[in-house]
Amino acid sequence: MDSPGSSCYRGAEIRPFPARLMRTATVERSTTETRICVEINLDGSGVYKVATGIGFLDHMLEQLSRHSLIDLTVEAKGDLHIDAHHTTEDSGIAIGQAMYKALGDRRGIRRFADVHVPMDETLTRVALDASDRPYLVWKVKVPTQRLGDFDTQLFKEWFQAFAQNCGLTLHIENVYGENSHHIVESCFKGLARALREAFTIDERKANAVPSTKGVLSGNVTPPSAKKAAAPKRTAKRASKK
Repeated sequence: MDSPGSSCYRGAEIRPFPARLMRTATVERSTTETRICVEINLDGSGVYKVATGIGFLDHMLEQLSRHSLIDLTVEAKGDLHIDAHHTTEDSGIAIGQAMYKALGDRRGIRRFADVHVPMDETLTRVALDASDRPYLVWKVKVPTQRLGDFDTQLFKEWFQAFAQNCGLTLHIENVYGENSHHIVESCFKGLARALREAFTIDERKANAVPSTKGVLSGNVTPPSAKKAAAPKRTAKRASKK
């Protein structure tokens, strides 16, 4: 292995990697329908504490944390006496807002990711661009209407809310599969692995925004700074990066 005294190092300037701030955030969202608190650490180890009152959603968010290595705490109280819609969607909003806040100007991130995740008979592809141009392509058909007591239509609502508030162009496609549980879980695990790749700091360009424009931001005010009852949905976006 070459040492600093070898020809490979002669005349070269050795620079330390720039110091980075902790990429953490806390978001509290309170409406007449839900009260949600989210804490995240993008540079964590996959430690989670999740309590939404919806068992299957808790299981999926635990998978999201574990396989992305993003530390995640979610405490939610919602109007579950009506149904799980508001709690599911609002948890996606709050988690997305927290990640948006923690990413800051997105300096140094790898930005793109494309992964395939198998789960028994199921294969799902997740591709994303952390561009701050939110868009969801959802090519997933869940065979059954319910998983336990959970309405499977709500999974798309969660991913839509998350992508919109995290500023992600997110494509999810279930290539094939039969078991509803496997299909849904592979979507969350695929998202987790894609986030892990896209949010990782590229040490070769650790202090540069990954865009020829020099900026990845479509909003003057990030969603975490807005009123929780009014998540970003129609914010004007920047032109293509």
